[in-house]
Amino acid sequence: MDLKFNVAGRIARPASEVFEAVVNPEHLSHFFTTGGAKGRLETGSTVTWDFADFPGAFPVQVVEVVPDKKIVLHWGAADDAPEGETASPHDTTVTMTFEQLEDGRTLVQITEEGWRETAKGLKASYGNCEGWTGMLCAMKVWLEHGINLREGFYK
Repeated sequence: MDLKFNVAGRIARPASEVFEAVVNPEHLSHFFTTGGAKGRLETGSTVTWDFADFPGAFPVQVVEVVPDKKIVLHWGAADDAPEGETASPHDTTVTMTFEQLEDGRTLVQITEEGWRETAKGLKASYGNCEGWTGMLCAMKVWLEHGINLREGFYK
């Protein structure tokens, strides 16, 4: 079983604006990283994302950035090693793509993969799938209407 998911949504803004909302920590902090984001997403950098609902800042390694098109990240997986094996820290890979549509909207797709094939790995993948879906919804509402959907949602 390959623990991998893909979520997608369309945002009524140009790809350049949607992309900037993700790579710019000031913008990202308005709709996703409720505890704040530090560092612009640039190839080779490590930034931190903090979530009020999951205390503590998470390091995020930026593997690749293609302006207005693609972002690839690595960050820590919240799962265990298979029974009988020693757990060692490892990362999942998040790939975001931004496609400018003919009608002026942007199709955003987010894929994450790399969890261990354990019950905890499966649970962690579902949790992150929920998180990325929430991020897409919150980003849409923020960019289209200026409303912070996450404010007060988790705590």
